[in-house]
Amino acid sequence: MPENDLTLLVEAAREAGEIAKRHWQQKPRSWNKPGHQGPVSEADLEIDAALRSHLMAARPGYGWLSEESEDDPARLNADRVFIVDPLDGTRAFLNNDRSFAHSLAVAENGVVTAAAVLLPIPDKLYTATRGGGAALNGAALQVSQQPVCEGASLLAAAPVMDSRNWIGTPPKVDRHLRPSLAYRLCLIAEGRFDALVTIRNSWEWDLAAGTLIIQEAGGTVTDRLDDALSFNALRPQAQGVIAANPTLHKEFAARLA
Repeated sequence: MPENDLTLLVEAAREAGEIAKRHWQQKPRSWNKPGHQGPVSEADLEIDAALRSHLMAARPGYGWLSEESEDDPARLNADRVFIVDPLDGTRAFLNNDRSFAHSLAVAENGVVTAAAVLLPIPDKLYTATRGGGAALNGAALQVSQQPVCEGASLLAAAPVMDSRNWIGTPPKVDRHLRPSLAYRLCLIAEGRFDALVTIRNSWEWDLAAGTLIIQEAGGTVTDRLDDALSFNALRPQAQGVIAANPTLHKEFAARLA
């Protein structure tokens, strides 16, 4: 049994990656979730079952929160909880895009303490522990030092830039997007992009691991209202996300309506 949670998360993420690679480009069965929640596939469910078996066998006292598991209110009484997205970016996965991810985290009393995000096809493993720094395949990460919104490279969906979402004129940014929110957060931690903004409510399983990875790379992550994120909530959603280095984060938060 792994002595620390990060080692356990990495082991489980690697197992998830092997399952995903077996299904990738093989046209796995898929269907749409009710309520316009997007697609899910047999790969999502197989990975979810494998992760739950692996992680809960090692830490039976932890709670469990996963996109693909029925929510168990018992997690609310657990001091520590696994927060997992078995396959973030299912639509990309089904379209044979490589930018899907497995996002795994442990939160203790609302704060993420260990995190792993794996993109199995390009073999990119992002990791972090609270107070221990963040890394990509073992190399330390640091967020970019872009100081202002104007000219920043921004990971955001097109509707974010609608003028109704901003105080005054929207900033002139270099906008990009990636299918997996967990991966987008890691790209901020890596310094490949300067900031991330979402205006739609975002699920904890998409945010938990990436939030710690950014924080340990020197960045700041809040909801779109500039409130701190807390995990393992009764309704496990945040009101959007802003992520960047502290200076740039402050400016984006001030300019968002």
